[in-house]
Amino acid sequence: AERYLAYFQSFSNTYAPLERLREVFSQAFELPEVAGIVVGTRPDCIDGPKLDYFARLAETRYVAIEYGIESCYDATLRSVNRGHDFACARRAVEMTSERGIRTGAHFILGLPGETPAMMEASVDAINSLALDTVKFHQLQLFRGTTMAAQYAADPGRFRFFSRDEYVDFFIGLLERLRPDLVVERFASEAPPRFQAGPTWGLVRNEQLWSLLERRLEQRGTWQGRLYV
Repeated sequence: AERYLAYFQSFSNTYAPLERLREVFSQAFELPEVAGIVVGTRPDCIDGPKLDYFARLAETRYVAIEYGIESCYDATLRSVNRGHDFACARRAVEMTSERGIRTGAHFILGLPGETPAMMEASVDAINSLALDTVKFHQLQLFRGTTMAAQYAADPGRFRFFSRDEYVDFFIGLLERLRPDLVVERFASEAPPRFQAGPTWGLVRNEQLWSLLERRLEQRGTWQGRLYV
């Protein structure tokens, strides 16, 4: 590779005032090998003037904005203290897409209170969003967090998939997912020593992708097969 995308991933990268954002992102483009930026943020940390700035950048460079939506259900978003509802996420996606900016979203499968049926039903809401890319991953609990304490107090509220269960479950979602949506991630891995709940052990993302591809071939299915 000779050119790269600068990925502003951690935290909410549009939270600062617009003047500060201009300073930060202009520094990335001072590097000749940077061809564009990918900006991770929250739906409630964006507004028209900031999106207008990104739209101007996108006229000559690669620009993508990824929103951490996490769930399509307001009750879930409240319970995990996200600070925004799904309507806020929809508005952010629409405002971004209508300006011609590549738009992505992130969702967690297995948040407390959500049943497999609820997660399956959320595919329709995801399909209705003006997204170019989407990322999924299974719920993972990290030591020292509020959710880890909630799990210790009431583990019955949580639904953890085994690795094989998750792959099979995700294929069911993938079959109904819009075929034009680029799935950039379907699962994630973190070292077991950091986790407070059940883990898949030491598994790498490339192993998960290989497992997914093999299962798709075995079942003779593909993304969007059941999309209507």
